[in-house]
Amino acid sequence: MNVKSITGRLGERRAHLASSSDSARPLVHHWSVSDFVALTKPRVMMLAVFTALVGLSRAPVRLDPLSTFAAVLAIAAGAAAAGVLNMWYDADIDAVMTRTAMRPIPRGKISRFEALVFGLVLAGFAVVVLALATNLTAAALLAGTVLFYIVVYSAWLKRSTRQNIVIGGAAGALPPVIGWAAATGEFGLEPLALFLMIFLWTPPHFWALALNRTDDYARAGAPMLPVVAGRAATTRQILIYSGLLAVASELPLVLGLAGRVYGVIAAICGVLFLLLAGQLNRSTGADRRAAHRLFVFSIIYLFVLFAALLIDQGGESFSSRRASHAGRSAGAVHAELKSVAIRSALCAVNFSEV
Repeated sequence: MNVKSITGRLGERRAHLASSSDSARPLVHHWSVSDFVALTKPRVMMLAVFTALVGLSRAPVRLDPLSTFAAVLAIAAGAAAAGVLNMWYDADIDAVMTRTAMRPIPRGKISRFEALVFGLVLAGFAVVVLALATNLTAAALLAGTVLFYIVVYSAWLKRSTRQNIVIGGAAGALPPVIGWAAATGEFGLEPLALFLMIFLWTPPHFWALALNRTDDYARAGAPMLPVVAGRAATTRQILIYSGLLAVASELPLVLGLAGRVYGVIAAICGVLFLLLAGQLNRSTGADRRAAHRLFVFSIIYLFVLFAALLIDQGGESFSSRRASHAGRSAGAVHAELKSVAIRSALCAVNFSEV
């Protein structure tokens, strides 16, 4: 079966889901606070907060404690809003996927309208708080990230192209840039390096998950790469992105954002990532373990690298050397940021949402 015929069948499936979504929607039962928490995709939110905190803590400018707290709260609310609005838009396909069928909207615990209002309120709150506590640059980045995730990824790419995860991954890669911008009011090479690391990490991470859930995505009409291109093409792409990621992970060392300890850790983790990707590329379709091993390791990989960035600060970065307004430094807040960031990452260790 060629790609065109597969795509055609996916289109028919989406049309069927759209026409039947109203009649199939269950009655809405009484909701609980935990249902609204589940809508925010808490593990994904904590991962976004973790990477944003790395960008915030490694910036050459330190915010005062109150502004730091407000910035973290706003970024968390923005990430939560993106999760809620994604579940609002994807309620139709969530209902037919085994992995997502127990989410609050498909179960009828929360209506789509309630989810939409909740998501919009969270998004508005996040952008306003970040603008008032830090600067308009960071607030605009946060607003753009939420819009990109919902409009570009959820509403367009996820249902129309095999490159959905590749392009849509930009939204998930922006939190460290937002954190940096919250502290400095500007961009730099360092946060863009962190952005690139997460951007290149996203495809192998999600494709490794999708390889073992091809039937789920096909039933939902989502043209994930394993569905429309097959296993062999997907594992080759995973191997390519894994190689690019291993190279990009050394950029913080090159830019002076981290020291040699980080460089060694990144190199070791990169080699392990490549070995697992190569093992997956050589495996057969009947072997589900290779994809699962890579998926699990990819979560550990991202946590270890960003934790190492917090711990091994290395020498002065390029931006630090040219910064002339570092007088707002607050050492105690900086140390606390490390602790909060690592706790956030530990809470996100089972990160597996799409």
